[in-house]
Amino acid sequence: MNYFVLAGEASGDIHAANVMREIALLDPEARFAGLGGDCMREAGCLLYQDYRRMAFMGIAAVLRSLGQVRRNFRIAEEALLHEQPDALVLIDYPSFNLRVADFCRKNLPDTRIYYYIPPKVWAWKQYRIHQIARLSDAVLGIFPFEPDFYRQFGYECTYVGNPTMDEVRKYLRNPSEPAEQPARAYLALLPGSRPSEVSHCLPKMLEAARQFPDYEVRVAAAPGLDDAFYSRWLDAKTPLVRDTYGLLRGAHTAIVNSGTATLEAALLGCPQVAVYHVGCPRLFGLYWRLFFKMRLFTLPNIILGREAIREKLATHFTVEEVAEELGHLIYDTHCREQMQRDYQEIATILGDTPAPVNAAKIIVGRGNEYKQQEIS
Repeated sequence: MNYFVLAGEASGDIHAANVMREIALLDPEARFAGLGGDCMREAGCLLYQDYRRMAFMGIAAVLRSLGQVRRNFRIAEEALLHEQPDALVLIDYPSFNLRVADFCRKNLPDTRIYYYIPPKVWAWKQYRIHQIARLSDAVLGIFPFEPDFYRQFGYECTYVGNPTMDEVRKYLRNPSEPAEQPARAYLALLPGSRPSEVSHCLPKMLEAARQFPDYEVRVAAAPGLDDAFYSRWLDAKTPLVRDTYGLLRGAHTAIVNSGTATLEAALLGCPQVAVYHVGCPRLFGLYWRLFFKMRLFTLPNIILGREAIREKLATHFTVEEVAEELGHLIYDTHCREQMQRDYQEIATILGDTPAPVNAAKIIVGRGNEYKQQEIS
């Protein structure tokens, strides 16, 4: 079979490559083409466009790059018509992928469309759920609450497992060894992956963490940012670390910018306080109700359905409030033990099902086999 895979950013490139490898094991005749990055290329994909020419964040960036955006759509559409794939596999990136899926549905009606890692419509832009369901032959979710959410609208979604859980489980089977043993316990700061996130979060994180002089402070570096970017905030006593899992595994406590990193910290057992910067924070309550459809913001809390991790968002993301919560986690044994119990519950909810393996079974056409395993 011929598979066309679309991934528009670095994380999608990784997830796409993982599911491609599992598809190849089930379908030895599999041929892959698509838009993505180095991971997909290494997994045997013929790339028509690199995601680095597709990943535009924010309205301003899109407007500045309208010519390239149009070219990307044209490249994808022409490649689809050339490849005539049996299956189109979409990885997140909804603004681009849904338009291409619509083109595919109209021009290649025999191509089956699979949405692996669908957009977080349960969080915002809920209206997209109808378009996703209309265009997809199967929606393959990575959070256990997604099937119930889709069911509320009369649609189907299959939970195939969580890729973050898979990666952490793989890491724990063969963890990296620290380059050096810390002289004393340390606090880990994870300020995000984008320059704007780091610029807004890291100064407050550092000021809060440095109120606990008995602990060293270590900062996680984002893959796409070089060391020089962080130099304006860090002194010689504050190491920059690129092994995020190793950093979290050895940390006493962490301050984490809300996102996938909060789930990684939870699955690695690191007590944490979650933060998130927003522009015009005093208006946050208003546009939260307008644009977001959930009362919790942090992934571990959403999975549990309660605030197990304290969320310091918008006006609550202050040095004083973060330091206060950090103090609870550092000194209150009961607080730390309760968070560890919550973490165990999260791992149980996510389950042991390997997401790429189960997604591949459905995409290749062995979905009944997987669903039977899920039922049993």
